[in-house]
Amino acid sequence: MDHASPQPMTAAVPYGTPETPRVAVRGEARLEVDPEIARLGVTVSARGSDRRTALEDLTRRNAHVLDLVTSYGQAVEKLETGAFAITPQLTAKGRHERIHAYHGRVHLSATVSDFTALGELTTRLADLELTQVNGPFWALRPDSPAHAEARRQAVREAVQRAREYAGALDARLVALVELADLDAEHAEQPYPVAYGAARSAGYGGAPQAAPALDLEPQRQTVYAQVNARFTMSPPQL
Repeated sequence: MDHASPQPMTAAVPYGTPETPRVAVRGEARLEVDPEIARLGVTVSARGSDRRTALEDLTRRNAHVLDLVTSYGQAVEKLETGAFAITPQLTAKGRHERIHAYHGRVHLSATVSDFTALGELTTRLADLELTQVNGPFWALRPDSPAHAEARRQAVREAVQRAREYAGALDARLVALVELADLDAEHAEQPYPVAYGAARSAGYGGAPQAAPALDLEPQRQTVYAQVNARFTMSPPQL
């Protein structure tokens, strides 16, 4: 039986041919934009000589935080409860395992979209008993129009750069062969380093209401990068 000989495979030519040369370029864009949201990390603590006391104090303080945050209505876009822990503390001395006290903690996070209320909310949270506040952490929403604009600018820069290379050879762009999105992302981190931790006033009589913090939003960097390949007309060398 005769077997047909295998057909030779045509090798791909990634760099084009003299008749249809290719040009490969990279387009980049970097935008500086105002943040859209700010996140606050809140840690509520309690300590008691027995488990029930620690739980009751922790529940009461957590309720105060939730009531305060939700009182700001639509200014707070999201409120979430994270980790909860109640931990026994053993005595440092003695051969037996004896519990000296119980420590309780609840972690919450609040996403604020109205920056006019942010300073006051931050101060009022920090003024609560045994409550620690971290933030604000400025950010953009995942679907922010700034991301799309950065990508459009990166593509436009790639096309312009390719045209300039082709023009230097008295050629013109003919067709787009490939457009690759490489590491398109904005540089700001979801939770950048906090400016500091504001702590509660602690125990004692009712203190005077603390003045609202004057917070200046930190501008965000949005970055996009693409690789593009084009075919062009034969150059005039």
